[in-house]
Amino acid sequence: MSAKITYVVGAVVLVFYFVLAGTRGVWLIQAGTPVTVVFGVAVLILPLIGAWFLWQNTRFVTRANALAAELDAEGGLPVDELARTPDGRIDRDSADAVFARRRAETEDAPDDWRCWFRLAVAYRDARDTPRARKAMQRAIALHDGRPVRA
Repeated sequence: MSAKITYVVGAVVLVFYFVLAGTRGVWLIQAGTPVTVVFGVAVLILPLIGAWFLWQNTRFVTRANALAAELDAEGGLPVDELARTPDGRIDRDSADAVFARRRAETEDAPDDWRCWFRLAVAYRDARDTPRARKAMQRAIALHDGRPVRA
């Protein structure tokens, strides 16, 4: 729950920034001189890019949460199987075994979004965010029936 609150607070702060920067950009454009118009357009570009990124990220999180809820309803949510050292770090041997199992499961059923979801969770548990995100994007695409790049 605290992750959701943090996400919402961060999103609200970003939207406030977008509005603030956007109004400054509009003011610069309204000044009407060539230099202020160029600066105004430049200032407007950053909030537009940021708003697009925030929208894409929010869609991703919403879809991933919907898949988690659906998998939970089926009783198929994965559990964190990674062994930890006393200081909380992931034991590499444990991680390799879990990844081997998850990859084998995914190779056996490459069109099953559930397998890709579980692989994404394993990557996230191991703090491998880029691979976790790619695996989750694939799970979302498979669930939605969209074509998936090999």
